[in-house]
Amino acid sequence: MLLTAVLICFFQAGCSQPLHQKNVFSKQDTLRGSITPERAWWDVLHYNITVEPDFASKTIKGKNIISFQILEESDLPMQIDLQYPMLIDSIWIDEIFVDKKPAYTSDLSKNFHFIQTPAFKKGSRHTLKISFHGIPKEALNPPWDGGWIWEKDEQNRPWMSVACQGLGASVWYPCKDHQSDEPDLGATLSIRSEKDLVAVGNGKLKEKIIHDDQTITWVWDVKNPINNYNIVPYIGSYVQIEDDYTGETGKNLSLNYWVLDYNKSKAEKQFEQVKPMLNCFENWFGPYPFYDDGFKLVESPHLGMEHQSAIAYGNGYMNGYRGRDLSQTGWGKNWDFILVHESGHEWFGNNITTRDIADMWVHEGFTSYSETLLTECLFGKKAANEYVQGIRLLINNDKPIIAAYNVHQEGSGDMYYKGSNLVHLIRQIINDDTLFKSITRNLNKTFYHQTVSSAEIEKFIIKKSGIDFSKIFDQYLRTTDVPVLEYKIEKQKIKYRWVNTVKDFNLKIKVDTGKETWLTPSSSWQVMDAGADYDGEKFKVDQNFYIQVKQKK
Repeated sequence: MLLTAVLICFFQAGCSQPLHQKNVFSKQDTLRGSITPERAWWDVLHYNITVEPDFASKTIKGKNIISFQILEESDLPMQIDLQYPMLIDSIWIDEIFVDKKPAYTSDLSKNFHFIQTPAFKKGSRHTLKISFHGIPKEALNPPWDGGWIWEKDEQNRPWMSVACQGLGASVWYPCKDHQSDEPDLGATLSIRSEKDLVAVGNGKLKEKIIHDDQTITWVWDVKNPINNYNIVPYIGSYVQIEDDYTGETGKNLSLNYWVLDYNKSKAEKQFEQVKPMLNCFENWFGPYPFYDDGFKLVESPHLGMEHQSAIAYGNGYMNGYRGRDLSQTGWGKNWDFILVHESGHEWFGNNITTRDIADMWVHEGFTSYSETLLTECLFGKKAANEYVQGIRLLINNDKPIIAAYNVHQEGSGDMYYKGSNLVHLIRQIINDDTLFKSITRNLNKTFYHQTVSSAEIEKFIIKKSGIDFSKIFDQYLRTTDVPVLEYKIEKQKIKYRWVNTVKDFNLKIKVDTGKETWLTPSSSWQVMDAGADYDGEKFKVDQNFYIQVKQKK
């Protein structure tokens, strides 16, 4: 995801986080956010989506052929998600038209649909073809308020796309709309456009079909597993900029930038940042995860989103976040925030995907830390440290980063920059950049193209580092409390302890008392002999540790 309301609040008065606010959950929240029995018995293998938008009426029509495999024999129906007012027209199972009346039943919200199927054998593979049409929810403030986007470019020409992370891909096409089940064999997206427009999708262009009425169908093919919300069409007056990149493995990665025709020269200049960025990210995270599908940026009618192998870019060809430095240190204006942040998601969010959006800090915390690592690659560790400390201005500590499970609830927007500072904190405690890099690289290798939980990521880091971070994860992910280091100086002795922490909090910290010293405070007062030369004044905690410090008299 790009940015939640944490950044909107930063730049404008008034904000909202529609997925964060619920304390009481409904049956619909469970249908949306859990692996219901009607979802559990089958696994998505492939989506073959065809869509034809009509700009004038703001309607779409299309079909989705869902290939799936039977995990367990069941007499339960299949749950298919398509959000009202989108409508199902017809259903075909294994190419046989379902003429039963009704062909499906729906819940009261008309967002969740249940299709009775024949008896299937465990391990067998089948197809479900659903044709659909309707007026999809329109995005009023994309990407934060998601839906279909009907815009015009600066030359008054149609410009269309979708932003649906959080809201869900079922806002426009029928699918199994749960983050845990990606199509293992990828997806095909066929987009029919007017003859004077270009349609861009994820992956690589497989075919271009010109119809008798001069409309064009652009067929895009994705070889790798992909999140539902990442499958997105872009339709506009695009031109293509082609390049390539030789990665650390020696493989050639195609680079393609689809931009509005009048922005081509700006894009050619701005996107010179891509190769140094990829070099940095491959160094820290391992090889780009989708070589078969290429790396692509597509100019979008909204700020940006991590659409896999077709990243939405709308930062106006400026450095920073719309020209601003979020860290207020100056370092964030030296690179294009949207380019860097959304590209970082190719590793954390797209390669490694959380099963439940309650654990989205894994996407946003590590991706936000990619901004710090890019700063380090370009300008050194001092600059990187200043940047990650600067973004603490954006931390609210309003609610826990990890939310309730199985009800489609995101945690606090602090998943971005508190999450980033948590990763930075872990790096300080490990105190070995070679080991830290091996962990970030092996995360992407071990969980390559997989869905995960926060618990799995936490256990992996603990195991690979040999350090028990469990209480630190609990503190920063599951509470809103910032640890407070209390200390007092009595002649040549320094007393210190933790307060405002979870039980048995065991964070060790680096301090300067005239010499570098590591302390391991507890909730009880401990005493350090500072030595005969200690002047009784100097006690400075390394600012790379996201804590609060309070001197007691």
